[in-house]
Amino acid sequence: MHRPVSTRVATLGAAALIVVASGCAGPKTGSSESDGTNTIVIGASLPLSGPLAGFGGSQKWGYEHALKEVNAAGGIDIDGSRRKVELKILDDKSDPNQVSQNTQTLISSNKVSALLGSCTPALVTAGAVVAERAKVPFVTGCSPLQAFTSVKEWTYAWDIFFDESDVGALPFDTLKSQKISTNKKVAILHDNGPDGTVVGGQIWPSLAKQHGYKVVANVEFPTDNTDFSAAVQQAKGSGADILLVSAVTPQAVSIRKQMATAGYEPKFIQMEKGAEPLQFAQALGSLADGVTVGAYWDPSFPYKGAKDLAAAYEKESGGSQSQHIADSYTVAKVLLDAVARAGSTENDAVNDAIRWTSGTYPVGPVLFSSDNTAKLPMVEVQWQNGKTVVVWPSDATTGKFLSPAS
Repeated sequence: MHRPVSTRVATLGAAALIVVASGCAGPKTGSSESDGTNTIVIGASLPLSGPLAGFGGSQKWGYEHALKEVNAAGGIDIDGSRRKVELKILDDKSDPNQVSQNTQTLISSNKVSALLGSCTPALVTAGAVVAERAKVPFVTGCSPLQAFTSVKEWTYAWDIFFDESDVGALPFDTLKSQKISTNKKVAILHDNGPDGTVVGGQIWPSLAKQHGYKVVANVEFPTDNTDFSAAVQQAKGSGADILLVSAVTPQAVSIRKQMATAGYEPKFIQMEKGAEPLQFAQALGSLADGVTVGAYWDPSFPYKGAKDLAAAYEKESGGSQSQHIADSYTVAKVLLDAVARAGSTENDAVNDAIRWTSGTYPVGPVLFSSDNTAKLPMVEVQWQNGKTVVVWPSDATTGKFLSPAS
């Protein structure tokens, strides 16, 4: 039984360097002087280019916004002196190998005190492993919890995101609540990445059976695949009224376009992962209308700062908000709050302070479990005219469900 959002408790090559500091260009070393005091240096490897750039741009803004707020308030008190915080970001080009190199550079050359994560399990894991080995605190979002915990038992790496089981249940909860009439046939297209394999290969087929649906097609493809014509034709040929997709944004966009070309018009389209960022809707225009995707944040959430965060992003960027600004902002705030509570930049002191995080952020309550994860509550959103509206659960809806565009 689902509780309302308001009450659910969530427990290689040279890369471009971006320095975010308060009111100045920022020094180029890990320990620097700013107004007579040492700055606190935080590092992040992000996909600012490559196929995952849609995620990276939102993450960059969220991280930067959190630091700007802290610096505007005077910084963080460390051993009796107020220190500003700098953020050093390296572009990982959506490549796990580059993430590993970037993370090592941030630790060994930039002397960062802590790290913020990249996006998707492959990139997050690559950075987390390096941070863990160096015993540097690492806080991330953008990696589903089962994928994160399946790698190893973490000590210095922490993940704030959704659980695959929760996101897997969303389309079936939405179909039931909206009383959508279908032929009960489901087609699944999913990548072979860690989360795609779990959601598309295991969770969706299991839940489909539990809810009385029949999976008539289940196609797995490589994470770098570009041609989906055969997969789309197989889904269309199955006659499925329900299409469930788990793929990154460029692939999700290609699948939706190839569906239109093939004349495949299911009554319900769920595109996990790839339909999350704004770039999905921008690339598809009206073809994005009606596509649903799980969400862990919406400006309508009844948490302090949820609405303000969206307003700040839209004012600064001139575009519509995307949910990844919220988990990235929260991740950075959790780390910075931990540094403040520790009153130190010493690795173990900061890591212990992260462990005892217990607060409410724009995404909701954050409380870490013993496996170093904090689960966020989920809602179902649907793209409508370039914006997302919440269509499930009923106590959190911000709009009515619309049939996918044909």
